Formats: sequence, structure tokens, C-alpha cells
Amino acid sequence: MIDILFSAFLLSVVLLGIHSYYGLHIIERGIIFTDLGIGQMAAFGAAISILALDGKYMYPVSLAFSLAGAFLIALSTKRTRNHEAFIGLLYAFGMSAAVIALSRAPRGAEEMQHLVAADILFVPMGAVLRTAGLYAVIGAVLWLTMGRLRGTLKELVFFGTFSLTVTSSVNLAGVLVVFAILVAPAFIVSSMNRSFRTKLLLAWGLGTVLNLIAITASYFLDLPTGHTVVALYALSGIVFTLVRGAVKSTRTA
Repeated sequence: MIDILFSAFLLSVVLLGIHSYYGLHIIERGIIFTDLGIGQMAAFGAAISILALDGKYMYPVSLAFSLAGAFLIALSTKRTRNHEAFIGLLYAFGMSAAVIALSRAPRGAEEMQHLVAADILFVPMGAVLRTAGLYAVIGAVLWLTMGRLRGTLKELVFFGTFSLTVTSSVNLAGVLVVFAILVAPAFIVSSMNRSFRTKLLLAWGLGTVLNLIAITASYFLDLPTGHTVVALYALSGIVFTLVRGAVKSTRTA
């Protein structure tokens, strides 16, 4: 039991570590559903690999679709003021296309469930450690470059590493789990008048607590782990918004 819970918890912390960084930047940029759009395109690529290649070369195919989605989103931010609508349409296309592709594949329904929200209790420790190593390298690249780059090159590095991160995360945990972990802690702490570094630390702390609660509850209550994580993260953001609104109303009354 301890091994299963520790592996799942470690994976959730690994995902939280890198995605909280991206989440704060994405909320700051006002392109909140970017992760959802890119993640779903990665899932579409995985579905194509399952259908056409029997699951072979899933990672590079998924990454190619993810990068294409990131490129389209980056382009939309320059070409239209309604880029959130564009991202929503991209997500809808990726979701529908993945369902269509997997409807023709053996065990398509199971594969679709995994791509939406996987049961992270059973992700092998080796996969968790490889992902942690990859994210450590990506984190180092971001730390060394983002403060020095400008313009198009900075955008390429940001969206390129983001696509690589999302592709890896979606293959392990599913689109909704990745979206929830990326958005909820960043959304809650973004309203605080703190430095970016402090917000990042707070997002890590909050996410770690939520991960521990969700994974433990899913194990002992026999609930689907991925959806339990998503539900708790989403609920925390909803409750925070309602409580914050009530407190503001009380102060202004």
C-alpha cells in the first residue's frame, strides 16, 4: 500500500512542480485554457498512434501534435483578440478527433479514459523518475533563459518546453489532471499581492496538500484517482472564489 501511494504522490508532486510555474505565467498572460488545448492535441496525437501504429512511437507523435497546437495558439494570440475562443475550438477539435480515432481502435474506450484522467496509482516508479529528470532539465532551461530572452525567441522557448512538458504529463496522468494541477493552485495564489517566487512556493505548498488528500482518499474510498484529483483541485478553486467574494462583500458592506 505504501509503495503505491508513495509512487502516485511523488508523480503528483513532480507534475505540480513544473506545472505551477507554467500556470502562473499562463494566468498572467490571460490564456488560461492553453494547457487544455495543447494537452488535448497531445492526446489526439496519442490516439493517432494507437489507431495507426498500434501505440508505437506514441511519444514523438503526441509531441508533434502538441507542438502544432502550441504553434497555433501562439499564432492566435498575435492574430486575434479572442484567442480564448480559438483555444476552446482547438480543444473541442482535439477531443472530438481523439474520440473519433479511438472509436476505431481496440479498447478505444479504455484508452480514451486514460487520456482524459488516468489512474495514477499504478504509474511505474521508473516512469515517475524519468519524468522528474526531464522536468528538472526543463526547469533548468527555463531558469537560465527566460529572464534573458526577448520577443519571438522567448515565446519559442516557453511554448516549446511547455509542449514537451504537457505531452509527458498527459501520457502519464491525462488531460484533465494536468489542467487541474496547472490551473487551480496558480489561480488561487495569483490574486495575492506577492512576488512571483512567493506565489510559486505557495502554489507548491497548496498543491502538495491537495495531492496528499486526493490520493489518500481515492485509495481508501476506492475512487478513480485521476478524477478525484481533478475534483478536489477544481473544488478548491471554486470554494476559494466564493469565500473571497463573500469576504469582499462583507468588507464593503
